[in-house]
Amino acid sequence: MGHREDLLEGAKRCLLEKGYARTTARDIVAASGANLASIGYHYGSKDALMRQAVIASSEEWGASVAQLPAAGDTGRPADADPLERFAAVWDNVLQRIATEREFIAAQVEVLGLLPRDAALREAIGEVLPEGGEGLVAIFEGVPDTEVDPEAARVVGSFYQALLTGLMVQSLIAPDAMPSGRDLATALRRVTSGEVLGKE
Repeated sequence: MGHREDLLEGAKRCLLEKGYARTTARDIVAASGANLASIGYHYGSKDALMRQAVIASSEEWGASVAQLPAAGDTGRPADADPLERFAAVWDNVLQRIATEREFIAAQVEVLGLLPRDAALREAIGEVLPEGGEGLVAIFEGVPDTEVDPEAARVVGSFYQALLTGLMVQSLIAPDAMPSGRDLATALRRVTSGEVLGKE
């Protein structure tokens, strides 16, 4: 790898180990083996490099989720129950959330910084539609290229809202996290008016 790639890898490590706001340029240099001047040369500033680290980490996490068995299965039968698939994919995502707490903590930290950091908000905003498209592809078991733009906007936003909320909840009450089946049951109740726990 060249210095540019080394810096990005170092910044991603720092993001997980120290968090976004607490990472210094010297931390990145120590983690990457590059020199301080190379941050400015390749990225313009430490903040620009950290923004790129957030985006790259999120993209890598999303790509790894897409490779999970239930998420990557594009050969589902036409008569497969969509709620069963919904539950199975969420179980995989929830397992990742439970076991990758440093990544989740970094993502939640970044969300808290967005109202006061216009450059970070703009950088995240630019890739948000692509993230929604990727989530629709994962949950519907289709390639990204087959996701309708309107579905990516509407349904992708729904998945992003659920994912963000579950990430936050996992940090607050990890022992009270729902299962994929719980989420499917909740969705069924919301859409059908079904009452749970009543005779």
